[in-house]
Amino acid sequence: MKVCVQGLWHLGSVTAACLASVGHDVTGLDAEPGVIDGLQNGSAPLFEPGLNDLLQAGISAGRLRFTTSVTEAIVGAEVLWVAFDTPVDDEDRADVEFVMAQIKSVLPTLADDTIVLVSSQMPVGSIQRLEAFARNDLPGKRLSFACSPENLRLGKALDVFLKPDRIIVGVRTLADRARLEGLLLPITNRIEWMSVESAEMTKHAINAFLATSVTFANEIAAVCELVGADAKEVERGLKSEMRIGPKAYLSPGGPFAGGTLARDIEFLGAESRANHLLTPLLSSIRASNDEHKNWTRRKLLDQRGDLHAMAIAVWGLTYKPGTDTLRRSLAVELCDWLIGQGAIVHVYDPVVRQLPERWLGKVASYVHALDAVVGADALVVGTEWPEFRTEAVGLRAVANPGLVIIDANRHLYAALSDSGLKYVAVGTPMLKVE
Repeated sequence: MKVCVQGLWHLGSVTAACLASVGHDVTGLDAEPGVIDGLQNGSAPLFEPGLNDLLQAGISAGRLRFTTSVTEAIVGAEVLWVAFDTPVDDEDRADVEFVMAQIKSVLPTLADDTIVLVSSQMPVGSIQRLEAFARNDLPGKRLSFACSPENLRLGKALDVFLKPDRIIVGVRTLADRARLEGLLLPITNRIEWMSVESAEMTKHAINAFLATSVTFANEIAAVCELVGADAKEVERGLKSEMRIGPKAYLSPGGPFAGGTLARDIEFLGAESRANHLLTPLLSSIRASNDEHKNWTRRKLLDQRGDLHAMAIAVWGLTYKPGTDTLRRSLAVELCDWLIGQGAIVHVYDPVVRQLPERWLGKVASYVHALDAVVGADALVVGTEWPEFRTEAVGLRAVANPGLVIIDANRHLYAALSDSGLKYVAVGTPMLKVE
């Protein structure tokens, strides 16, 4: 099928490359010339493992091209796949109107019978708004609207897109379903068809459930620390309960950083408040998660007291492993707090080479992970890059006497077997791994 993918940051560049890889004829559309220049050369606007190779393969095969021109992008397009990464502020409020404006600007140029498939993270009711705009402002134009909420994860986006558990799609008519089957069946036949509003709401519900699970597990872990229980053992007990199951999102560890999960909680909260509906459970998620963001800080203060002039090493700065973005990174927030405490901050990240300007003269960056630990009073695992498990084997050789390792998600636990180092993780009293 001939597809135009509109919006070419993370979601859009992955969508365009993956659709081309399964045989579709894809044109990517974005208003930013710099983004288009990079993509035309097979370079994505942000790091995602394997994405540049997939982009280059699509371009070489003649199935993938990019442009800033709306008229050029939509020529012959049967589907406009809307794939903007919806901007969100520091309070997790999404700039929905930006995405709506971008979509509306293209609708007048689309051919009759084009399907507009929206994957951008938007509140339930957004498709109805677009349909109302088309009816009122574009009378006589025949357009269909559908929803397939994005389901990508930074660092694993290609696998998630091309090997999905299933794809959620909301449509209005059986005819639209039949046409979209031609688009999606080359990816998977596991498609959950439903109404547009149900598809929009499913995304909100999934992320709210995952966020609730994270905060539940971490609150249980906090109680475990008080009573001497091990939250990982409790997790095993929970997951072996058949009404819960082994894949439940119940691992004790760090909080979620915001972004996707927090955005959907905010969508649901705004809808509830607008209709005077009380949602005490959903309303408590953010408060619980924000409190858990203080866990690493509490443990550092517990173990080291006054952090002024203390050397603290932080391994990993990015939002997640497998990406190079620092936005919404809890490790970055921690470093800002450490600076405010007067600590001497050492950092290492395998992909980050340029630190925030506000850290100039305040944070020392190292080329090798172990070098960052030399002279440190504590090591915090900020982002769980897989290579840190290998580096951890050498910690004992460079560690200060009394070095304490703060590792919320127990990323290094197995690697530090027999090390004798002090080790603190979420959901357990301080361990000495030996």
